[in-house]
Amino acid sequence: MSSTTRVPSRVSGPALVVGAAAVTAFVVLVRVALMSERGQAADEHAMLTVAAGREAELTLLSILGRVPIWSGATLAVVCLLLAARRHHWRAVIGAAVVIVGANVTTQVLKQGVLERPDLGYGFHNSLPSGHVTVAASVVAALMLVVPAGARAAVAGLGTFAVGLTGLSTIVAGWHRPADVVAALVVALGWFAVAVVVQGGRRARARAVLPTALVGAVAALIAIVLIGVRPVEGMDGFVDASLVLGAVASVTAVTVSAMAWIAPDA
Repeated sequence: MSSTTRVPSRVSGPALVVGAAAVTAFVVLVRVALMSERGQAADEHAMLTVAAGREAELTLLSILGRVPIWSGATLAVVCLLLAARRHHWRAVIGAAVVIVGANVTTQVLKQGVLERPDLGYGFHNSLPSGHVTVAASVVAALMLVVPAGARAAVAGLGTFAVGLTGLSTIVAGWHRPADVVAALVVALGWFAVAVVVQGGRRARARAVLPTALVGAVAALIAIVLIGVRPVEGMDGFVDASLVLGAVASVTAVTVSAMAWIAPDA
């Protein structure tokens, strides 16, 4: 009797495809949103579609101020506990690769490589977002160190955390939507590198995309409850919804892609 058991595929092939897609997306994003007048105009308009009152703004700034502290602490505690319990050191190495690689890359690109031409919408480059890179790289690291069965939960909570961080930077006027998306693809690209470094076979992560989408919706609800509103009232509702919804959706897809190529931990 022949066996019908399906052997999981190696992670390197899908990881290389996702990594190449992330690099391509980043290049296109830079060309369109950073280097073209039309792209800069659209990105600037997208950032200005939403606003927050003074109290809501203080809440958002408080959230942004805690991102580096809480994410670093969470990563350290989770990685140490999982490493001690499961002795899965290759996953810890992979987590270190994505954390260090993504955050160093973002800072080097933003501070020393990318320049924003003055096309009438400001010349200070803020792409990619450092806050979003920190949050996204932490979620990526967790995807590598947790068991496959826990990745759906990480996808939901991670999308909520990263989504809320990205939306907060836009509403606070710290970053344009393209900055947030650029940070997401930087983290995704380095996650693909970490997966290749870690090696192994792909795990079947079930219900990841639906859970991630729930996290995205939760982030949108949270940003509204905090007090974020369309700048032009109901007249600007559609534009504001499209901007925030698009950013939240890209976050969910990015986190889901991480779970899709993650090896069996």
